[in-house]
Amino acid sequence: MTEQKVAVVTGASSGIGAATARRLAAEGFEVVLTARRTERIEELAKELGGRAHTLDVTDRAAVDAFAAEVGRVDVLVNNAGGAIGAESVESADPADWLAMYQVNVLGVLHMTQALLPALRASGDGTVLVLSSTAALAAYEGGGGYVAAKHAAHTIAATLRLELCGEPIRVIEIAPGMVKSEGFAVTRFRGDEEKAAAVYAGVAEPLTSEDVADTVGWAVTRPPHVNIDLLVVRPRAQAANHKVHRA
Repeated sequence: MTEQKVAVVTGASSGIGAATARRLAAEGFEVVLTARRTERIEELAKELGGRAHTLDVTDRAAVDAFAAEVGRVDVLVNNAGGAIGAESVESADPADWLAMYQVNVLGVLHMTQALLPALRASGDGTVLVLSSTAALAAYEGGGGYVAAKHAAHTIAATLRLELCGEPIRVIEIAPGMVKSEGFAVTRFRGDEEKAAAVYAGVAEPLTSEDVADTVGWAVTRPPHVNIDLLVVRPRAQAANHKVHRA
């Protein structure tokens, strides 16, 4: 009997992370959910028959402890991340940039470094980085987030080169406009009105489930198929700066 494959999903307490956990469970994976919000991931893990581990990906000691106890890992989905603020480069708070760099960049580094031995041992491992179209093009008011996601994109590209010849795939999925739980509200520091304005007039922004669908598809391709970079946007968004609003 074939042993069940295991997928670790970071930032799995809500939004794209939670939707991805559900999708991978439906694909037959045992899902290990990690996030800082214990109650949420425990509830979802119970629903999916998975495991929940309270984890802050910016805490390297905690990440190493997690890696030491998790056991088998076939897929790592580096989803934890987020944006803070929409100030210009001139007026941005460096503390916000540091916070974004820690979770979007160092979080990916910590988790990937810590779990590479297990992914290698699986004989068919996959590292997936959820970046953003911000990783590929700049936009006004997005300097810190753009810089962080560009760095995450570079981690994926560099790791793919470094692991070439080993049984590990490196996939990057870069979503555009996604109306996911909490993202815009966090960015605008709890201002619900500003958060809602991001999606105003856009008939159908992407949902968390849309992005999870691409994750599920990418990681279940045959082992010799690597989806290097998949950019997914709603039809109404042609580019970061070009959105059709009714």
